[in-house]
Amino acid sequence: MRKLDEKAALVLFSGGQDSSTTLAWALEKFERVETIGFDYGQRHAVELTARLNVRDAMASMRADWAGRLGRDEVVDLKGLGEISDTAMTRESEIYIAENGLPTTFVPGRNLVFLTMAAAAAYRRDLGALVAGMCETDFSGYPDCRQETLEAQLRAINLGLDAAFRLKTPLMHLTKAQSWILAESIGGAELVEIILELSHTCYRGERGERFDWGFGCNACPACELRAKGWSDFRAAKDRGN
Repeated sequence: MRKLDEKAALVLFSGGQDSSTTLAWALEKFERVETIGFDYGQRHAVELTARLNVRDAMASMRADWAGRLGRDEVVDLKGLGEISDTAMTRESEIYIAENGLPTTFVPGRNLVFLTMAAAAAYRRDLGALVAGMCETDFSGYPDCRQETLEAQLRAINLGLDAAFRLKTPLMHLTKAQSWILAESIGGAELVEIILELSHTCYRGERGERFDWGFGCNACPACELRAKGWSDFRAAKDRGN
């Protein structure tokens, strides 16, 4: 079995709220952290720019994080977008379809992401895969569930004859609890970085700034983020 560096991690990093919080978490837990993103023809391709801004801001925030943060790469998966007729990769309406899933669901997306990340981590000698999937506050995607990801990880480890560990620190957190986690890791400065620089909106809107960040304030991702921020602020007010 291939031996991999247990003190090194590859973060699946989109530049959204969840993956940004997860990157900060990984920078606290691992000695070497690298990142990987995916260009699958998403409507909100602005996230590919946001992810670089978040990385740079976190590196500037703390010298020890800058020392741990290694290379980044973006993998071209536009073929996935081409075969996925969804509102995430097409200019079409976002709604809940007859199958109970939102039209932003890209079939197999997280399964492909995890496989591609493992292939890169195998080459880079990174023993942990770190991802921001969550099954508590999410948009109904079945490939965000812990059971799904654990099954995929088992297949990856068998197929690569390796022993990758998968870390999903947000899996059982609400969006409000994710903000609390970010604050516990990096205080108000990290919260501000994620608030201002990360991108979550499915429509790619960054023209209007709301109290929870930039977005359209109408898509499922914006609604979740807005509610999480409101609940986070309410919890802080109660604490005060």
